[in-house]
Amino acid sequence: MMKVRLFFLLAIVCTTAYPTQEKSLNITDLTFKNMDFAMNLYRKIASDHDNNIFFSPLSISTAFTTLSMAAQGPTRDEILKGLNLAHLDRKNQPNIIPELFQRLQGNISQDGTLKIDQSTSLFVRLKFEVERDYSDQIKKFFNAEINNVDFADTKASIDTINNYIMKKTGNKVKEMVSDLDPLTQLMLINTIFFQGEWKSPFNPIQTENGRFYIDNYNIVQVPMMFKMEDTFYTMDDISLNAKVLKLPYQNGVSMLILLPDKGLDYTTIDDEITAERFLRWTRNLKERKVEVQLPKFKMEQSYAMHSILPDLGISRIFLDTANLTRLSNNPGLKVSEVFHKAVIEVDERGTTAATATEGGIVAYSLPYSFIVNRPFFFFIYHEATNSLLFMGRVIDPTKN
Repeated sequence: MMKVRLFFLLAIVCTTAYPTQEKSLNITDLTFKNMDFAMNLYRKIASDHDNNIFFSPLSISTAFTTLSMAAQGPTRDEILKGLNLAHLDRKNQPNIIPELFQRLQGNISQDGTLKIDQSTSLFVRLKFEVERDYSDQIKKFFNAEINNVDFADTKASIDTINNYIMKKTGNKVKEMVSDLDPLTQLMLINTIFFQGEWKSPFNPIQTENGRFYIDNYNIVQVPMMFKMEDTFYTMDDISLNAKVLKLPYQNGVSMLILLPDKGLDYTTIDDEITAERFLRWTRNLKERKVEVQLPKFKMEQSYAMHSILPDLGISRIFLDTANLTRLSNNPGLKVSEVFHKAVIEVDERGTTAATATEGGIVAYSLPYSFIVNRPFFFFIYHEATNSLLFMGRVIDPTKN
């Protein structure tokens, strides 16, 4: 079973000191913009190291959209621009973006069969006053909980917050918060939990150790899942020198695997992955008989988003000049720390988790093998909305 658990934490510290007629928007406008934000964020993370990567763009954009509703002026503008959502903003519809998120969440979980749970919660200092309009809005659009805690009692506060996170992530993310700044007024937490079973599971009996080529000089042994010739959707992106395979879960979610051709440096693909290209892949997939080999892997990744997001243009919210007056009239509010943690496990049962012209994309119908024995990219998405839930890359499947 594939398991994905994700934790997202924001700590807010109090320091003393339009055209005439606009296009109507729908969910796909939001998911397209969020996908491009995901690719921008991926490139920033990837520029710092050559390790495995895993995160949830939906969780990050949801949390910061919640914050944008608390912000005004340049602080709000920066958040929306950094999230790639500024083009969706409407002066005559101030709540259009949170409304789109609300509709997206409702569409993803509408029949209750998909095992994905996303939650947002505010932990507020006992005497900290959150503006009623703001608390009403985040409850309305994000079903956010507001909990009062005594941050002066750091041990009790840490226990309360960690217990909440454990509950929301199936007891898999533990002791996420180890200390608290004494000036902390509020913490915003967003969690997402996904559990998906493959529509066509792998047989554990057929799993055998195999070689995974990290590069020309490093080879590791990894449990390699094996699927005898079965029907899957696949295609080749000739201009990208890569091929694509869709592995569907039950209930409308799939993993899309992008495998660079043998001998190709995967970093040459980083700048070419866009929302437009992703949608071209999904449109051009064709059914065919495929023999699949895929490594089992687990990943636990943590990111200090307050160090990453300024490079994407979101910086003012972390400075003393931040304007969060829709959240509270208390002066000197700013976001001090943003932590994002994601855990994923892929095995035989499934997952628990946590620009080319169309002429250059060719889908084949002849049987062939799809052997994932070198660095690859993966995307977990909701098919009906094309919403990107998680994305990552695997350089070394033996590294947690």
